[in-house]
Amino acid sequence: MKGQNDSSVAEFILLGFSYLPEFQVHMFGAFLVIYLVALTGNATIVTVIFLDGSLNIPMYLFLQNLSVVEASFSAAIMPEMLMVLTTEKATIFFGCCFAQMYFILLFGGTERFLLGAMAYDRFATICHPLFYPVIMNKRVFMKLAMFLWISGIIVTTVQTTWVFRFPFCGPSKINHISYETPAVLELACADTFLFEVYAFTGTILIIMVPFLLILLSYTRILFAILRMPSTTGRQKAFSTCASHLTSVIQFYGTACMTYLQPKSSFSPDTKKLVSLAYSLLTPLLNPLIYSLRNKEMKRAVVKLWERKMALHTF
Repeated sequence: MKGQNDSSVAEFILLGFSYLPEFQVHMFGAFLVIYLVALTGNATIVTVIFLDGSLNIPMYLFLQNLSVVEASFSAAIMPEMLMVLTTEKATIFFGCCFAQMYFILLFGGTERFLLGAMAYDRFATICHPLFYPVIMNKRVFMKLAMFLWISGIIVTTVQTTWVFRFPFCGPSKINHISYETPAVLELACADTFLFEVYAFTGTILIIMVPFLLILLSYTRILFAILRMPSTTGRQKAFSTCASHLTSVIQFYGTACMTYLQPKSSFSPDTKKLVSLAYSLLTPLLNPLIYSLRNKEMKRAVVKLWERKMALHTF
């Protein structure tokens, strides 16, 4: 890569929480436990949906994709951060930094589109229940899933390649918990204005297009719920949407705080806490949100557990 050849920086130093040496051991233990629980929860959802044939419908297949994205996003950030907490000087080579940034952008961007597709799925379920098998069948799901992943790969490849074409002349210290675009871009010794305009515009589109789809879907859903004659029907419809709405609020809240705020709005320490929210807490909370509020998921988990115990008994 041209940017790499011109650069005098061969590696980056990730600072993480090095300014809190007395707490790093405790943070390592807490973050490791949360990370492992999050991975286990998301892996459980993926496995249960794969093994239970009754859950092989678009609504749960979208949830399965969300769990894959959440687990992968967390895995792209947390191992490196845990390593930083155990060493005084955590360095990473140029290519590894490129890889981590690539996967952060890929899984983050894909999740935004995925949440939009899930909102459309709920719109079809509640507003057009009789036509749901036509509007949202497995064929439509496969087309949407391919679009989500291909779009994410294209956008991520363009943005990451552009970032690493800039020369990096030092210093090489990144005051963050991961190699996200804004943190790395601060070290570029070149005019990044054009890229920042592109990145801001692209981020607006990537955030707002799915968000507008979500907003439109839930506006229609709200009117449909209000027209329902029975209280039971309204409660059931609301329950169907509650988990997804919770995920949307926590994901878009942290994403906007990270990417749409001026550089001077937050201190580096605040930015680290925001990053922790979507790299550690969101992957932990989503499995709990979708499993505890969904009767079918709870039934499938219990069924899988009983089957496992029966096999051990014999």
